[in-house]
Amino acid sequence: MQINWNKTPLIPAIAQDYETNEVLMLAYMNEEAYNLTLSTGYAHYFSRSRQRLWKKGESSNHTQEVKDILLDCDADTIVLKIKQNGVACHTGRKSCFFTSVLQDKVILDQEVNTDAIYGVVDTLYHTILERKNSTKSQKSWTKKLLNDKTLLLSKIREEADELCVAIDEESDTQVIYEAADLLYHSLVGLGYRDISPDRIKQELARRFGQSGIEEKENRK
Repeated sequence: MQINWNKTPLIPAIAQDYETNEVLMLAYMNEEAYNLTLSTGYAHYFSRSRQRLWKKGESSNHTQEVKDILLDCDADTIVLKIKQNGVACHTGRKSCFFTSVLQDKVILDQEVNTDAIYGVVDTLYHTILERKNSTKSQKSWTKKLLNDKTLLLSKIREEADELCVAIDEESDTQVIYEAADLLYHSLVGLGYRDISPDRIKQELARRFGQSGIEEKENRK
């Protein structure tokens, strides 16, 4: 049985521990990711938020060695039987499935330092998304910003202006402080729109080797 990529260009891929059968994560594959997984023996996926191909563990080294691939009866979903090196979840937990809906609680598990693995920006962005998707009533500045677009936009403008003033008139310490404020509020704005910071990195990478003046002139 073969996957009909014309019918289903993006299919769910469930990663399961090959020894314990614990379900670790769910991601998606396109044909290129699937073929790379087959040829390399390591799990590759297509990120819908980043809009690009990625190898699991490309930044964290928490790779997934593929032991077997199971295709379902409709040939539109696969299970990867894998050996997980490190942890599967970006939160630092072994599995992405740690929240019990019926018990309304987080199942405790050992966590690792995600800042060291993924970087502060990516960790902060995922924390913002967790606040956005949380249904619990909680006092959170991030949640307040996400629920009030007018407030969010005004804060981004305010922080940008304060950074300009700091660069022009104030100490290096204040410049760093204001830049951190602007970055945080900008990330909340990206979270509001569900745009991964990785896509900003891709855009910056695209501009390397191109004159800034030329790049602006080429914009539509």
